[in-house]
Amino acid sequence: MHEVNGASEPTAAEIRLVVAASSVGTVFEWYDFFIYGTLGAILSKAFFPTGNATLEMLLFWLVFAVGFGFRPLGAVLFGYLGDRLGRKYTFLVTVTLMGIATAGVGLIPPASQIGYAAPALVIFLRILQGLALGGEYGGAAVYVAEHAAPERRGFFTSFIQSSVVGGFVLSLVVVLVCKGAMSKDVWEAWGWRVPFLLSLALLAVSLWMRLKLSESPVFQAMKESGEIAGNPFIESLTYPGNPKRLFVALFAVAAGLTVIFYTAMFTGLSFLKGPMRVDDTYAELIVGLACVIGMPFSVVFGHISDKVGRKLPIVLGYLAMLVLVFPMFWMIGAAANPGLADMARRQPVAVSGPDCGYNPFAAEQATQCSKLLADLSASGVRYTLSEGPQLAMSIGTDAASLEAYPWAEKGPARGKALQAMLGEAGYNFAKVVPDFGRSAVIVLGLVVLMALTGATYGPAASVLAEMFPARIRYSSMSIPYHIGTGYLGGFLPLISALIVAKTGDPYAGLWYTWVVVLVAFVVGIWGLKGGPPRDFSHDDA
Repeated sequence: MHEVNGASEPTAAEIRLVVAASSVGTVFEWYDFFIYGTLGAILSKAFFPTGNATLEMLLFWLVFAVGFGFRPLGAVLFGYLGDRLGRKYTFLVTVTLMGIATAGVGLIPPASQIGYAAPALVIFLRILQGLALGGEYGGAAVYVAEHAAPERRGFFTSFIQSSVVGGFVLSLVVVLVCKGAMSKDVWEAWGWRVPFLLSLALLAVSLWMRLKLSESPVFQAMKESGEIAGNPFIESLTYPGNPKRLFVALFAVAAGLTVIFYTAMFTGLSFLKGPMRVDDTYAELIVGLACVIGMPFSVVFGHISDKVGRKLPIVLGYLAMLVLVFPMFWMIGAAANPGLADMARRQPVAVSGPDCGYNPFAAEQATQCSKLLADLSASGVRYTLSEGPQLAMSIGTDAASLEAYPWAEKGPARGKALQAMLGEAGYNFAKVVPDFGRSAVIVLGLVVLMALTGATYGPAASVLAEMFPARIRYSSMSIPYHIGTGYLGGFLPLISALIVAKTGDPYAGLWYTWVVVLVAFVVGIWGLKGGPPRDFSHDDA
C-alpha cells in the first residue's frame, strides 16, 4: 500500500478483492430483495387471496413497497453504526439479516392455512429486508469508494451498481431453473419456496468472501486520528452545507435513477406479463436477457464519469429518458402483442354510465359500472370512460349487450364472460409467445432503457461518496439514497399499477416515471457539481 489523501491506498490485487467481495455480496442481497418481486403472480395468490386479481396484485405491490418504506430507517440505523464502528462489520450484519429474512418468506404457510397471519408475517419479514437493504448499499458503496482514487472511483464503484441488476438477473435465473426442473403443479404447490430458501446458501458464500476483507483505509485513518463522528445522524443534518447536499442527493440522484431502474425492470416485466399477455416464462427470459445485455452499461458510464465528470452522464440520461420512455414502451407493446394493440386501435372499448367510481382497493365493487371497469382493468383492456344516464359499453362502433352479464358473480367469473364477449369482436386473450423478430424488438427497447439506467446509475455511488465528508459519509449518502429509492422508487410499481387500473390505459403509469425524472433533471442541472471527479472539499456549497 501507499499513502493517498491521508489513508493507505490498496494495491491492484487488494482493490480487485474489495470490488469482487462487495459486488458479490450486493448481488446476493438484491437477489434476496428482488425474488419477492419476481414471484409476484404466485405470491399474490398465496398470501393475499381476495378473489379479485387486481386487488391481489395491488396488495402484493403494497407489501413490496413496505420493504422499501423501511429502507430509510435502515439507512439511519446502519449508517450510524457504519460511521461509528466501521464499514466492514456493518455490512456483514446487513447481509446476514437479509439472508435470514428472505429464507423466512419461503417458510410461511399460505393464507389458506393460517389466515391473516400469513400476510402479517410477510410484512414483518419485508420490514427486516428493508432495514437490511437500507444499510447494505451505503456500506458496499462507501467501502469501495474509500479504497479507490478519485480518477478511478467511478469505474470501481460502478460494479456495485451493476451488481444490483445482477441480483435481479439472478432472481430470474433461479426462478426459471426451478420452474423448469419441476412440474407446474409442484411449482405452484411448494416449489416456489425453493428460491427463497436458497438465500441461505448465498448468504454463506457472501459471508465467506466479506470476512476476508479488512476495514476501509479511510475509516481506519479517521479512527487512528480520533475523527470519528459522535452522532453521524445529527451531524448529517447539521454539517455546514449538508442540507443542500442531502436535497440534491435525494432528488437529483436517488429518485431519478431509481424510477428509471425500476421502470426498465419491474414495469417492463409486469407490462409484458399483464396487459401484453406474454407467456410468463417467456417474458422472464426476455427481460432477463435484456438485463444481462444492459448490465455493462453501468460500468461503461461509471468509467466515462471518471473522464468527463459525474454530472454530464446523469443529466443527459435523465433528458434521454424524458424523450424515450413512452416511445420505447409503445414499441415494446406493439411488438409483444400486435394483435391486441391492433384491436385496441380498431375496436376501442368505451364505457359510459352513472356511478362509475371504480376503487381498485375494494374487494368487490359497489355498482355495475365499477364492476365492469374492474373487469376491463383485470383483463388488461384499454377503455375510455364518460358520464351517461345508463350503463353502456361499445366495442368499436357496435354496442355491447350487457343484459346477460353475470353481475352477481365474483370477479374471475365476470372476467371470463367479458373476455368471451370481447373475443367475439376479435380480441384474443390467450398468452402469446412473440416470434424471433418481435422478441428482438422487445429486447432492443428494454436494452435502451437499461442503457439509460446505466447512464444515471453507473456514476451514482461515486458522486454520492464524493458529495459528503468521510466522517459522516455512510449516513449522509445512505439516508437520501434510501428515501429516494424507498419512497419515490419503491412505490413505483404500486402507483403505476393504480394509475393503470384507474385509467384503463396500460401506458398511463409511465407518467409517474416521467414526472419524477423531470424533477431529477431540473434539480440535477441546478445542484450537481460539474467538472472532473474530486474528493469532498469543505469549499463545496
